[in-house]
Amino acid sequence: MTDTAVFNEMLAKIESGQGFIAALDQSGGSTPKALKGYGIEDGAWANDEEMFALIHGMRSRIVTSPCFNGDKVIGAILFERTMDGEAGGKPVPALLWERGVVPFLKVDKGLEDEADGVQLMKPIGGLGDLLERAKGLGIFGTKMRSVINSASESGIAAIVSQQFEVAGEILDHGLIPIIEPEVNIKSETRAQCDAILNAELKKALDALPEGRRVMLKLSLPAEPGLFADLVAHPAVIRVVALSGGFSRAEACVELAKNPGVIASFSRALLNDLKHQMTDEEFDASLGGAIDEIHAASVA
Repeated sequence: MTDTAVFNEMLAKIESGQGFIAALDQSGGSTPKALKGYGIEDGAWANDEEMFALIHGMRSRIVTSPCFNGDKVIGAILFERTMDGEAGGKPVPALLWERGVVPFLKVDKGLEDEADGVQLMKPIGGLGDLLERAKGLGIFGTKMRSVINSASESGIAAIVSQQFEVAGEILDHGLIPIIEPEVNIKSETRAQCDAILNAELKKALDALPEGRRVMLKLSLPAEPGLFADLVAHPAVIRVVALSGGFSRAEACVELAKNPGVIASFSRALLNDLKHQMTDEEFDASLGGAIDEIHAASVA
């Protein structure tokens, strides 16, 4: 259980830590793609259990690597099965916090089909029970993702409304929500999407009851510095950025143009890691990626 003193320590780390948040939360649909990137082809597993065992092996290797610690990685977002699993002989959330890395949990159940230019989250069945279980395992916060594909004011308003409604339930359970309304960086109306989202988020943040605070995970904006008001908003603990299809080098360049925003990269962090690597090669590759993303986050 996360007691008040530990929660406050974790909050301080997230609020002012000089580092970034690793996203290790690929779920069922994206696991085969993640394994392929790791050098394990389709057909290497006979069923879902074997597939999840392989991805857990990859994540265990990452979180037990000497370079994966709170010096540069201040948080890590986990898939539910990773939260429930062990690494290095310990429950994963406990191992992370022992290393100074604050554990988060991905709670969304995927996306609805596109409507009105956006993809809302599917209903999250059993959320209350999941949040209580997560809290008992030492999880600090959660993450949930929606997607914006075109500059629809009503669609983007619906996404923000849904995100903040679920965030309220998460806050009621004593956890900190990361709200992730991802703007598709390939959208032809990307800059307009950013601007509408920025305005809707400000409205929702201004409407939060005093003392309620959230985190935001946003696509890197087409206009650098656009989210400066969100970074400074008293209801925002931290603004983090997803890589969203940019290569690590591209994402780091874009990130460095946005003061106060830190990385929460997945693919851009894990891209070069292969299961065939020796431990020395693996740790060197992961360490190099961590150094590069950390430098852009604190630039």
